[in-house]
Amino acid sequence: MSVPTPHISAKLGDFADTVLMPGDPLRAEFIAKNYLENAVLVNNVRGVQGYTGYYKGKRVSVMASGMGQPSIGIYSYELYHFYNVKTIIRVGSCGSFSPELHARDIIIAMGACTNGNYASQYNLPGTFSPIADFGLVRKAAEECDKMGVNYRVGNILSSDMFYDDANSGMQWAKMGVLGVEMESAALYCNAARAGKKALCICTVSDSFIYPEENTTAEERQISFTKMMEIALNIAE
Repeated sequence: MSVPTPHISAKLGDFADTVLMPGDPLRAEFIAKNYLENAVLVNNVRGVQGYTGYYKGKRVSVMASGMGQPSIGIYSYELYHFYNVKTIIRVGSCGSFSPELHARDIIIAMGACTNGNYASQYNLPGTFSPIADFGLVRKAAEECDKMGVNYRVGNILSSDMFYDDANSGMQWAKMGVLGVEMESAALYCNAARAGKKALCICTVSDSFIYPEENTTAEERQISFTKMMEIALNIAE
């Protein structure tokens, strides 16, 4: 497939080697306008805003993924395969299963469990375990240490359901899964298949343990700045 693609209107070369990928287009806009110098809008198909600019002299892009594995699956696939992007860092929100994590703490997703079937397309004779790039995991953890941020590294659940009729989320906690979001497993699968790099950094927006701490939509959009800075600082 040539560029532009059906979902991205950018030209070849419009994206930097590293793309930060929040789910929310408004969070992408917030990052571009508050952190990037000389940011240029390179995509706005379906309102999925993508920008490229400079952070501390380093060329970086940011583009939204939308919600769910099918959505991030499309955008990350096209970025890796058609725009020659080398690294995608998801900067998202998540719900926490862990009593050690509170609202605005950080999860660095070393692995991504899932109740979805995204990996079935590869026709593997077993179960594939989607994992992050270790170098990015290490750099993100080091940044958290420098910033004094409370964080945990481990497994996250990429769920295909937000409204889960079986209310099965906490069952994953018994296996040490730290929290739940909806995108990382597909991103990690695409990175593995393309031979590229990926990482998911999530800010705890909601807690199954401390529901009184849950954040608002506006807070998720503009106040998760530590996560944004960690991702920008480790962009390659």
